[in-house]
Amino acid sequence: MMKLLPRDETLRLVRPAVRVLVLCGLALGIVAGAPAAAGAADDTAVTRNVGKSKTRRPVAPPAAPEGVVIERDVAYLPADRNEKLDLYLPAARPKTVRSPAVVIIHGGGWTGGDKGAAREINIGTNLALNGYVGVSINYALSTGGKTTWPQNLHDCKTAVRWLRKHADRLQVDPDRIGVIGGSAGGHLAAMVAVTGPGDDLDPAEPYGEFSCRVQCAVDLYGPAVLLERGDTKMLGKTRAEAPELYRAASPTTYADQSDPPILILHGTADKTVDLQQSELFAAALKRAGAQHELVVIEGAPHTFHLQPKQRDLRPLVLGFFDTHLKGGAAISPIRSAEKPK
Repeated sequence: MMKLLPRDETLRLVRPAVRVLVLCGLALGIVAGAPAAAGAADDTAVTRNVGKSKTRRPVAPPAAPEGVVIERDVAYLPADRNEKLDLYLPAARPKTVRSPAVVIIHGGGWTGGDKGAAREINIGTNLALNGYVGVSINYALSTGGKTTWPQNLHDCKTAVRWLRKHADRLQVDPDRIGVIGGSAGGHLAAMVAVTGPGDDLDPAEPYGEFSCRVQCAVDLYGPAVLLERGDTKMLGKTRAEAPELYRAASPTTYADQSDPPILILHGTADKTVDLQQSELFAAALKRAGAQHELVVIEGAPHTFHLQPKQRDLRPLVLGFFDTHLKGGAAISPIRSAEKPK
């Protein structure tokens, strides 16, 4: 039976992260309503790239709701890396239970964002409430002109391997792992899903004895054909200088019949990543004979979590994960779900 947070509880969890977004936007001089440049960080770009303020105290992360245990800032990369992950765990599981797991990849134009942003809290909490282990990760960001491709993808794949390495401690079934991401995180989630050892995009280490493969993926409004967008800082070169590099970093390039099932969601009011990007990805998957579904959310903007005001997406997304990670477990219909404002 699907567990859904009441509207008031959802707002309690999300509001602290939203306050961080507002404070950081002010610190960076971002004006509300300013047009977003192609590839710019979306509203999940929060605290990691903002200097410490001497006048404001950091906003404490929200407490976990009943039924969820959150472990924050867990190391998953080598000791010389600062990026960490947050775990969202179902509470009070019997020791014999092995849960499916989902890696959560934040957005932010590959240059910003954070594992503890509002969208990631919403996704992680909803996953844990419904019997999943959620793993929200930070990964290499392209700041100060730094080239981070393919290290950012390597980090996402390493998170999958980390789950398999620590499957016993986390009570995770290593054969039932999915991935979800929004915006730039949607791009990386798609890349995790469609690339394999033969594409030379799996990291050699750490945990090289474990597979990077996932059993399914959810791509929330992620770029899919990078040549058809603006130049991307993470790649270190312009489209004119290195068109093949842009193709090699595009999910459409790798679509084939062996890809795991992929659910793609995109809003019609997205002004940052054009809906056509998801349509092109879906078309490439269709040509390849890969299992996929594109769901267009009428009126939804660029950034949304599982409970946008346009439509409650929890039955769709959790139902997709249930089908592919729980063997088709039935979901009870929502009888009295309220749409968050």
